[in-house]
Amino acid sequence: MKASYFRYNLDFKQAAGTSRGVLHSKESWFIVLEQVHKKGIGECGILRGLSYDDRPDYEDKLRWVCEHIHLGEAQLWEELREFPSIQFGIEMAFLSLESATPFELFPSNFTLGIQQIPINGLVWMGDIDFMKAQLDDKIAQGFRCVKLKIGALDFEQELDLLRQIRSHFSADQIEIRLDANCAFTAADTLAKLQQLAVYQIHSIEQPLAINQRELLGELLQTSPIPIALDEELIGLTTLETKRNLLEQCKPDYLIFKPSFIGGIKGTLEWIALANEFGIAWWITSALESNIGLNAIAQFTATLNNALPQGLGTGALYTNNFDCPLQVNQGFLSYNPAIDWQVNLAAFTT
Repeated sequence: MKASYFRYNLDFKQAAGTSRGVLHSKESWFIVLEQVHKKGIGECGILRGLSYDDRPDYEDKLRWVCEHIHLGEAQLWEELREFPSIQFGIEMAFLSLESATPFELFPSNFTLGIQQIPINGLVWMGDIDFMKAQLDDKIAQGFRCVKLKIGALDFEQELDLLRQIRSHFSADQIEIRLDANCAFTAADTLAKLQQLAVYQIHSIEQPLAINQRELLGELLQTSPIPIALDEELIGLTTLETKRNLLEQCKPDYLIFKPSFIGGIKGTLEWIALANEFGIAWWITSALESNIGLNAIAQFTATLNNALPQGLGTGALYTNNFDCPLQVNQGFLSYNPAIDWQVNLAAFTT
C-alpha cells in the first residue's frame, strides 16, 4: 500500500462571519491510499484557531502517517490521539479504499436515495440586514429549523432579529437554535439567556468560553434555555476526561463534529457516553469539503437520530467537489444517479 497527502484550499462564496472573525477560505488536507489499482481518499478537516490539532507540526504528522501506513488503521488511530482530524481522515481513507466505490462508505437507504436526513439551516454572522436576508432565504427554502450564530453584533440587534422571526413564525413553525461560539462572559451570560428565552429558543451552543467547568455547571442548573456543548468537547481524547465533563456539567445536548473529536470511533465513544447519561445529541460538519461532508452524512444516516443535524454546509464554497449530496426542503439527501466529479487519478503518489 502507498499513501500520500495533499493540501486543498476551499474558497467561500461569501465571507463567513463567526465570533472569532471572518473566514474567506479554509484549508483541508487529503490522504490518498493506493493498493492494487484501487484508490481511497480521506479528508483531514482541520479548522485553524479551533481544532485541537492546529499545531505547527500538522503537516509533519501527515507525512509521518504516509510513511507508516503499513501500521494499519487501528494502530494509526491510536497513535494519532493528538490529531483528531487526521484520525478521521485515516478512517475515511481506509473505508474508501475498501468500498466498492470510493465514496459509498456506509451503504444504506441514504446512499440508495430512499432515506433523508433532517438538517438545520445555518445563518452566519454579519450585519442585521445580511443575517435577515439569509434567514428569509432559509425559510423560503423550506427549513423548519434554523441555527443563528450570535455574539458578534450589538446584542439588542440580535434580540430584534429574533423578535422579527417570532412575530411571523411560532416555535412550532420554526425551531431556533443559537450558537454563541463562546462569546458571552461570566458576568453577562445568565442575563442574556433570560432575554433570549423570551423567543422560545430550542438551545444555545457554548455560551461560555471553554474550561470554566464550575461556572458552566452552575449555569446549566439555572439557564432558561437548554445548553449544548460543542467546543467544550475539543481536546478530550480519553474516556476518563469525557466522562468527567459529563459528570461535572450535565449538559442538555452534545454536538459532535467528527473532525474535532476523533472521527467515527471518537464520535461513537461520545454517543455511548451520551446515551449512558441520557443526553440528547446531534452531529455537525466542520466546514469540510463535500468529501468529508459525505462521510459524515453517510455515517450519521446509520445512527437513526431524528433531530435535525448540522450538515448543510456543502454549498459554501466556489471550488467544492461536485457530488450526489443535495439539500431540499430542510433535508439532506443522496442522489445515486449523480456522479462524483472527483478525479482520483489526478491524486497520484
